[in-house]
Order: sequence, then C-alpha cells, then structure tokens
Amino acid sequence: MSPYSSQGAPATAERPHTHEMVVVHRVFRRESAMLPRLVRAVPDGDTARAARVTEALRDYTNGLHHHHHAEDELVWPLLRSRAAHDEALVGRMTEQHEAIDATLTAVAEWLPVWERSADRISGEELALALDAHRTALLDHLDEEERSVLPLIAAHLTVAEWDLVGERGMEGIPKNKRMLALGAILEEATPEESAYFLGKAPLLGRLLWQAVGRRQYAAYRRAMRAPLDGGVAR
Repeated sequence: MSPYSSQGAPATAERPHTHEMVVVHRVFRRESAMLPRLVRAVPDGDTARAARVTEALRDYTNGLHHHHHAEDELVWPLLRSRAAHDEALVGRMTEQHEAIDATLTAVAEWLPVWERSADRISGEELALALDAHRTALLDHLDEEERSVLPLIAAHLTVAEWDLVGERGMEGIPKNKRMLALGAILEEATPEESAYFLGKAPLLGRLLWQAVGRRQYAAYRRAMRAPLDGGVAR
C-alpha cells in the first residue's frame, strides 16, 4: 500500500505544524530591521561597539544560512517530487534564496572593513547593504508563508517537517541556543511560547527558566540601548 494519497500528499491524519515557521520568520523580520539601525547608531571610531554589533550580525547571517540550507536540502526536493504542478513556485523559492545570498555577499564585503575602523562611510555602506538584504528577504518570507507553507502542510509528513527544524537548530552553536530561544519567544504569543518550550527537552526548559531568560534580557538591553523608538516589522 502506498504511503501517499492519490494527490501525492503523505497518507497520515497528522499534518506538519507549519505555523512555527511563521514565528521564526518574525525573528528574521525583526533582526533584519534592527541591524542597519544598530550599525548606524555606532559612534564614529567606536570599534568596541562595532565588534558587538558585528557578532550579532554574524549570528543573524549564520542562523539565516542554516534556516535556508535546511529548506534547500529537505523541503524543495520533496515538494518537487510530490507537488509537480507547483514546480514554478518551488523554483522561485530557490531563486529567492540565491538573491538573498547575493545581498549577504555585499554585507560580507563591507562588514570586516567597518569592524576594523567603525568609520561612518563604511558603516553607511554596510547599512545600505543590510537595507537591500531586508527588501529581498521580506519578499521571500511573505511569499513563502502565503504560498509554500500550505504545500508543506499538504505534502510533507510530521517527521520530515520536524527534521527541518532539527537541522536548522544544529547550525546554532550550543552557547548561543538560549539567545536563539529568547529571540523566538520574544515574538511569540503565550500559546506559541508554550508550544516552542514544549518541544524543548526538560533540561532546556529548566535552563531557560534558571539562566536563559535573564541572559536574553541582558543581551537585548545591551544591544538595543543606543536605539530610540520601536523596531519596524
């Protein structure tokens, strides 16, 4: 008996909980808006502050890279084989990943220049590259949520979808995982927070309550102290 229905979707009553990606996307939206502001807020020549912002920026690009790599490796091939009528959409997702990578190449070119000097000129070039990156990223996230998540829910199994999240988490250094969890929970409703914490192992939940919550709050205050007003979404 085939494990798939006649429509090509996995024949199981359970469907992937794709809303968790919507919450993760909120983090990328927030950070991509904040990073150019953080760069522009660094005083001319303040290399110590530039180093802190640079670390945050590299954490962001590393997280986005692993997020997209997991999709490239584990999602698009399955959709191509099971939802052939949506091949053009899946191809567009791949092209958008490549376009986002190109914007991050420009970011990577300016980042070490600015990190060394923290001068206004290289800082503005870096911030402009981050602005361009955000434009490309938002187009992709919007279409992915609108058009691709329903395909994932229809054509991937729960186990296949869970593997995508696990693979993305593997790319986060262990000493940064409390910060990553905090970044997600900041954007989550109480119900969404309960869901994400429920997926964490018991030790992870205990660490979050004992250490992680305060660690993330201190990190957030230190990083955002120079910024005035809210953060664009």
